[in-house]
Amino acid sequence: MNDKNFGTEDARGYWAPDKRVSYGPAFAWPPQPKAFVKWLFAFPGYFLPWNALYAAAAVGIWIYLTPPLETFQTLSAKWIALILLRNFVLAILVYGAWHLWLYIWRKQQTAFKYNRAWPAERSSVFLFNNQTLDNMFWTLASGVPIWTAYELLLLWAYANGYASIINPSENPVGFVAVFFLVPFMHEVGFYFAHRLLHWPPLYRVAHKLHHRNVNPIPWSGLSMHPIEHVLYFSTILLFFVIPSHPIHMINLASRLGLAPAQGHTGFDRVVVGDETTWDTSYYAHYLHHRYHEVNYADGIVPLDKWFGSFHDGSPEADEAMKARRRRRA
Repeated sequence: MNDKNFGTEDARGYWAPDKRVSYGPAFAWPPQPKAFVKWLFAFPGYFLPWNALYAAAAVGIWIYLTPPLETFQTLSAKWIALILLRNFVLAILVYGAWHLWLYIWRKQQTAFKYNRAWPAERSSVFLFNNQTLDNMFWTLASGVPIWTAYELLLLWAYANGYASIINPSENPVGFVAVFFLVPFMHEVGFYFAHRLLHWPPLYRVAHKLHHRNVNPIPWSGLSMHPIEHVLYFSTILLFFVIPSHPIHMINLASRLGLAPAQGHTGFDRVVVGDETTWDTSYYAHYLHHRYHEVNYADGIVPLDKWFGSFHDGSPEADEAMKARRRRRA
């Protein structure tokens, strides 16, 4: 499929989609109730397909891959190892599948790739002189264990009454409502943790490691310093004060753990047929990796607009970013 029908390539080999980065109507002013309801249930829209996919995955993880809650009243090496192994397997399957399709098999070559160049095969910037091996190391050696630690802490808290549980049979409306809340929690938590990580002392110590990936690959998504992993996954702690069910916590935890693979593919769309593409765009976050100072969040809450760091991919946004730089100089 010809990606020229969807975007343009500049002289330096950067491809940009014609569609500008935008937010849904959730925070539009004046309010747009009809547009909001349509967006809420449309395909694609707020819940479909991605939020519904992560919610369904959480249900499956809870039913089939998590021991009964009462077993977590006292944590044991057996249950710790089981949850850790489960998360290792999930990470390898999800990150590995994106990487295999786009970067090993190169099923669509550079069609829809934001940066037409492939990552360098050897680079002294990375551990093992290899971006993929470096990214896999930080993801699996630090990211998955810290994700697991937060998840185990909340499972222990639910089992011992330190976190309030919503019973779906007694409160079905509240149970469903929290599924709609989880993406907001994810985005707001990520934004503020991310801004904190760009505070120069923390950036130099921790976040700089993630930003070595100027031409990101799927494994770059969770390739972070342990300090960043601790901050990144800390949004899970909100369930100590928000009544919920362990499924909701797993929904947020697995989203934090697995969604960065899609967010760092470096591709706008996946080609799945001669005339069919699968929209996987995270162009807003790609622009963050390219420019470092824009789009600290991406999605539905216009936090970057509110705080003056939004970039929609347009030449006008480039000029606004340059003007901000001149004012700081």
